[in-house]
Amino acid sequence: MNIGSMYRQKAAGLMASIVALTVTAGALAVGAPSAMAQSSRQKDKNNMRNLGIGLGAAAAYEALHGKGTQALVLGAGAAYAGKKYEDQRKAQNKDNSEYRRYRYRHGKRIGYYTYRDGKRTGYHRL
Repeated sequence: MNIGSMYRQKAAGLMASIVALTVTAGALAVGAPSAMAQSSRQKDKNNMRNLGIGLGAAAAYEALHGKGTQALVLGAGAAYAGKKYEDQRKAQNKDNSEYRRYRYRHGKRIGYYTYRDGKRTGYHRL
């Protein structure tokens, strides 16, 4: 066995393990029943990020080995996972947002109320 074929075998084994991990992460991300799967938004967001990275790496590997159709399908999956990740990231950011409503007296700011999810959470004097 020469050195080149040994590296190819190791690379093929590594890619097989990456694909297996991304399939597992994808099953968790799309809601397959599992004891390990949590319903938190952060967990789903992380799974989509990891799935996108894994599918992108698999698509690059397939493209480098001349398998264009498989690379295209994997690339489309990576793009979809990336879009879902961004949507979840923006929704999580919106949930955590807080805004202020200022109070004025004689044209000067004297304090502000803070709101989260449409509910007043506090008052701060300036």
